[in-house]
Amino acid sequence: MNLDTVVETVYAAARLHPVPDRRFGIAVATVDGRVHGQGSWQEPFAVQSIAKVFALALVIAADGDKIWARVGRRPSSRPYHAISELDVESGIPRNPLINAGALVVVDRLLEVTGGQACHGVLDLIRVEAAAAGVEMDAAVAEHERERSERNLALAHLMAAYGNLHQGVDQVLTHYIWQCAITASCRDLTLAALLLARGGVRADGRRLISPQDTRRINATMLACGAYDASADIAHRVGLPLKSGVGGGILAVAPGVGAVCAWGPGLDSSGNSVSGLLALEHFAALSGWSVF
Repeated sequence: MNLDTVVETVYAAARLHPVPDRRFGIAVATVDGRVHGQGSWQEPFAVQSIAKVFALALVIAADGDKIWARVGRRPSSRPYHAISELDVESGIPRNPLINAGALVVVDRLLEVTGGQACHGVLDLIRVEAAAAGVEMDAAVAEHERERSERNLALAHLMAAYGNLHQGVDQVLTHYIWQCAITASCRDLTLAALLLARGGVRADGRRLISPQDTRRINATMLACGAYDASADIAHRVGLPLKSGVGGGILAVAPGVGAVCAWGPGLDSSGNSVSGLLALEHFAALSGWSVF
């Protein structure tokens, strides 16, 4: 079955799932840059936690493996904004793909970019996707700021343990703006080819080493879907990162990337139709890493 047929079949199956918001899109990009899409695959949405993957790649590009002294690589059994687990573990987040870990990554990214953390992530996605229209949405950022009490608590707790080096307000502001980046399934699949190509950018330059790329992909597989990561790894078998904006971005090393978007979320904050689509896609395409 060719990729166009796979994408059409997956799109039709995902559309059958009963969710209140019927919008859905899926895009698939291969390592040679070809893109296949169906539905709302070119409609921008807030990437939210998907941005954490690109922020992590930038920090590792600047620092190598130093970030792993400040954040773990283990799955969390708690919700993505949980506080209790962080306190028990002396301010060291379980992994960089939950909120606490992402705040530590932003903290370090502020240091290595001279205070331009969120802009670094924005520029990386824009350039890799060849999409100048990828922007930060001020309305999304304002909405995030209005409900940022837990993230503020996480940041203050880590600062108390000495695991934040920049000001809490600055870290939180850049984290919020990072989450407010809007991009389409098309844009995110092309940007994620960086990880499918082993750390090589669209222009052929290397950003991160093959070993560091494998570590990012492994972290996505183990931790990319919050407290549901183990179950979703079992169902899909691809490194992926979800976001509460309804997007899920997955990587098939050496092959390509796929992004599905559907606004309806499950209790863990993952897109219901997006997960269904990725499960079908992995089965039909054979792209699973297992």
